[in-house]
This record gives sequence, structure tokens and C-alpha cells, in this order.
Amino acid sequence: MSTGWSAPDTEPTRLMLLRHGQTPLSVDQRFAGRGDAELTDQGHQQASAAARRIASLPVDAVVSSPLTRCRDTAAHVAEQLGLPVEVDEGFVETDFGEWEEMTFAEARAADPAGVDRWISDPQVAPPGGESFAQVGARVSAAREALLRRHRGSTVLVVSHVTPIKILVQQAMGAPLGALYSMHLDTACLTCIDCYADGPMVVRSLNDTAHLAWQTL
Repeated sequence: MSTGWSAPDTEPTRLMLLRHGQTPLSVDQRFAGRGDAELTDQGHQQASAAARRIASLPVDAVVSSPLTRCRDTAAHVAEQLGLPVEVDEGFVETDFGEWEEMTFAEARAADPAGVDRWISDPQVAPPGGESFAQVGARVSAAREALLRRHRGSTVLVVSHVTPIKILVQQAMGAPLGALYSMHLDTACLTCIDCYADGPMVVRSLNDTAHLAWQTL
């Protein structure tokens, strides 16, 4: 990968990364991995607000994780854009195994040593689940395949906390431990430019301007 301040020599493929809207599990701050939680009413409102914002942008394709919370979020945007939704298994959330639907406190109470290992080492997986390192390899492969399919386009990818964080971490060339230092709100937008000659540039992170109504 090229580094430094030299100007890129190609137009980028722009990845607009949209986290899905609110679910009952996100409200309670529970591990939400492969469980197929649906959006709350507010989650649909968030998705609709994101769709209205994105509708004014030159998006060429919409890609979604296969889980319902992402597909329903993507449907709001796709309707505004008049585009189909392309489902991509590579952008699905981490498998949290036995911790699925637990709060962090509940997981720690059930498996204190396991949680301590997990939060200190991205190579460690929850019991029966995936490590962040495994998710990183999966998401990297999904990104490269997407770039081959949509080179030079602007692609909206509707996904989850961990895959989006990993895409940012990889774009910045940061260690996997950087995942622990990022926060992503429901229905936030993050933008990454991917250049054909190697570099990736993070343009924005956790943009929630379209959700300002929630604080009124």
C-alpha cells in the first residue's frame, strides 16, 4: 500500500457505510451478532432520515448485510434511490456465540476470565463465536470483492458496528486493538475512499447530522 502525501493517481471507489437503525438489543446495549433482531419504530425513523440524506448523493449501488435489521434499513435507502439491494454475507456482524443477547455485565458475570481475554486480545473469540481477527479477514475479503464489482463507483454498504469499525481500522492501517477506541451510533454514516493504486482514506466517521431531530 502506498503511503505519504503524494496525490492519488486514480478516482476512488467511495464506500458510504451506514450502520443499521435502532433495535431492541441496541437500546439495552446487548450483544447483537447473528440474532435477527428487527428495527424498532425509532430504528425505522432513523433509517428513513438516513435515506432522505443519502437520496441527494450520487450513490450507484446499495449493499447490505443479510440480517433483517440491515436489510430493512437498506430498503429505506433503496426506495429513495430507486436501486436494488445487493445482499453480501461478508458484511454480517460478528458471531458473539454464547454471549448473544447478553449485556456486557451479564457476559462478565457468566465468564469473567473469557471476557477479560476478549477485551484485551482481538485474536480471542467469545465461546462458540468469532474473534475480531476472524471478522477482519472476512470483511477484508468482502471489501476487495466489492471493489472489484463496483470499481470507481459510490457504494452504500449497510452493515453493523464491527464490520464498519474494521473497515475504518484497515483504511487507517491501525492495529485491530483500535476497534476498542471507536464508537458508532445507530444509523450513523462513515465514509471511506478506496483508491485503485492502494491507499484508503477515511473521510468521515460516525456522522449523525441527519439524526439531529432525536435531540430536539
